[in-house]
Amino acid sequence: MIAPASQATTPDILSPEFLDNPYPLYRVLRENYPALYHEATKSFLISRYEDCAEAFRSAKFSSRNYEWQLEPIHGRTILQMEGREHSTHRSLLNPFFRGNGLEKFMPAITHNAAELIGSIVSRTAEDLIGAVAQDGEAELVGQFTSRFPINVMVDMLGLPKSDHERFRSWYFSIMAYLNNLAGDPEINAAAERTHVELQEYILPIVRERRSGDGDDLLSRLCRAEVDGEQMSDDEIKAFVSLLLVAGGETTDKAIASMIRNLIDHPDQMRALREDRSLADRVIAETLRHSGPVHMIMRQTEEEVQIENTTIPAGATCIMMLAAANRDEHQFANPDDFDIFRTDLNVDRAFSGAANHVQFILGRHFCVGSILAKTEMTIALDLVLDTMDSIEYQDGFVPHERGLYSRGIPELRVKFQPTGKFV
Repeated sequence: MIAPASQATTPDILSPEFLDNPYPLYRVLRENYPALYHEATKSFLISRYEDCAEAFRSAKFSSRNYEWQLEPIHGRTILQMEGREHSTHRSLLNPFFRGNGLEKFMPAITHNAAELIGSIVSRTAEDLIGAVAQDGEAELVGQFTSRFPINVMVDMLGLPKSDHERFRSWYFSIMAYLNNLAGDPEINAAAERTHVELQEYILPIVRERRSGDGDDLLSRLCRAEVDGEQMSDDEIKAFVSLLLVAGGETTDKAIASMIRNLIDHPDQMRALREDRSLADRVIAETLRHSGPVHMIMRQTEEEVQIENTTIPAGATCIMMLAAANRDEHQFANPDDFDIFRTDLNVDRAFSGAANHVQFILGRHFCVGSILAKTEMTIALDLVLDTMDSIEYQDGFVPHERGLYSRGIPELRVKFQPTGKFV
């Protein structure tokens, strides 16, 4: 292994500068340090598209890192499984997130989006008076995007609507833990409590639904078999915990970024309003340009060479997804949000054949990609249907936050209510 470059002259992913705006530093990494050893995290930062894509498809990299990164909070999940164990569990899950399995849950997705967006428009319209009543205002992250996917997951699992807020609090606790590279003990302690609380909540329900005939996602997972094998109680609990984050946090941030991107590019917003068939382009380009997951870890199973850097077997690698998705060798003008770009394969953007890496590639391609696309499509349609002339509230400037996952913590907008739900 070559000696690590001086951290004083190379990008530091824990620096205030990086946390404030990582995109210029992603370019520095790609151009000068494609496999940089980062002393503080004891990890190699891999930032170029070609190297990330190859790693996801190669047996030289595994997800064994999840044993220490995710298992303490979720339990053992499909993310860290390999070989037959992984293929069996993926076969158990695929029917619920593809084709007819997904279509069964479309009413829950539509209802949640309509209810949340509708309440925003109705409330703002009713609260305003006189000439101001023609306008509306909302903070879309707190009122919509952070609630919508969590509510969908709770409803899909067949759990009480009264537990929406409980799951939301667990969601924020887990996300704080996953982003806690500084090791704040209070955040870790809160996550440990969440782990225990979620386990005590879900395991009795799993045991009860093993023998039931319910048609909700949790009941069907409890009864599902592949070659005579079922998921254990602990595996189902771990999947619910993982689903809360993977299906909630990512969609939350992706929807907020999608709306922000369109507000920032009114010409593209107008084109979409005139032609809703452009929705897939908007979603795919959002995932490439401002996807919510910026980094994901992998572990080397054998020695790997990237340019002049030798990465030893057993090393932790941080795959810089956001850097790879803005690689100049893969996408022209990669920092531009452009739904009309010709170098992004929109037809394959939500499959394992995608040419962006937001959903990962290879055997661990995101099982929930179609669900995410569906939620983003419905949310986008409802925003366009219920809100005209969307723009930022006076003085508001959106600013991203986060490291492993990144998005805007609030999105304050004003708009003309269409009256669809009023």
